[in-house]
Amino acid sequence: MKVFSKKMTRLVSTLALSLTATYSFAAIPTTLKLDYAYYAPTSLVVKEQKLLEKALPKTEVKWVFSQGSNRSLEYLNSGSIDFASTAGLAAVLSRANGSPIKTVYIQSQPEWTALVVAKNSAIKSLKDLKGKKIAATKGTDPFLFTLQALETVGLNKRDVQLVHLQHPDGKTALERGQVDAWAGLDPLMASAQLQTGAKLLYRNIAFNSYSVLSVKDQFRTQSPEAVEAVIKAYEQARKWAKANPDKLAELLAREAKLPLEVAKLQLSRTNLDQNIPTAKHLNALKKAGTILTEEELVRKGTNVNQVVDQLFDSKYAQKVIGKVAEK
Repeated sequence: MKVFSKKMTRLVSTLALSLTATYSFAAIPTTLKLDYAYYAPTSLVVKEQKLLEKALPKTEVKWVFSQGSNRSLEYLNSGSIDFASTAGLAAVLSRANGSPIKTVYIQSQPEWTALVVAKNSAIKSLKDLKGKKIAATKGTDPFLFTLQALETVGLNKRDVQLVHLQHPDGKTALERGQVDAWAGLDPLMASAQLQTGAKLLYRNIAFNSYSVLSVKDQFRTQSPEAVEAVIKAYEQARKWAKANPDKLAELLAREAKLPLEVAKLQLSRTNLDQNIPTAKHLNALKKAGTILTEEELVRKGTNVNQVVDQLFDSKYAQKVIGKVAEK
């Protein structure tokens, strides 16, 4: 009887270990899909240095290029990617309109958008934009920046003609005189400044939301180890980027096929001292989020402050960055 009992104990122990190993393996999917974007330079570092491929050798890592936050969130919601690099306010808008996403990491605090006019434009102030055509990519930080900027002089989206174009097309439309202003996005904005003499009509870093990394709720709960692995890779990339600004500029210039001075101008407007989502980030988005309600960009009755609170989950970054700091 004792022999049987010992055998049964060993069998139970073996099964328990097997189940634990299976769960641990399942927590890291066989394929991991992320986007990369020129407006999110640390994503380029993670991709170029193969940080995830090295950390997860048994996982196939796939990269998808995003032109803007709207595309990035479309890819995330459709399942084309598991992690999305977007503007914080765009993530709030997506969550407010029903997308089950969570923001788990802060990539940077960029001044990546401003209202741009052509070199010889007669437009000198925000008030001059009344009745004018403004190119903007709906659902992105430049689009929301534009609405906030107009509000400072008592204007709203009905006082101007918003032309919904993807960021590169907006730049082209401005250069061809098809629109009067463009809600610019770096590095395209920096390129327009240096290559065509475009002018920044209105700047306000407070209206630029943070660059964030978001994931679907279901993925987060099913694959917590994958979330931690990705955050660790992005944290490595952030530290490398801070320590190697010239190499980062060279990487951005090479990937985006830009002159080096354009890449340097973009990065001069990017603060890489951010990482863990905190109350500071939440409060900034809550303040900016009022524009979503005022411009009826979210469903009636939506509590934007509550949406912001539900959007952020900092525990993964706290765990990963705490471990990195201890080493």
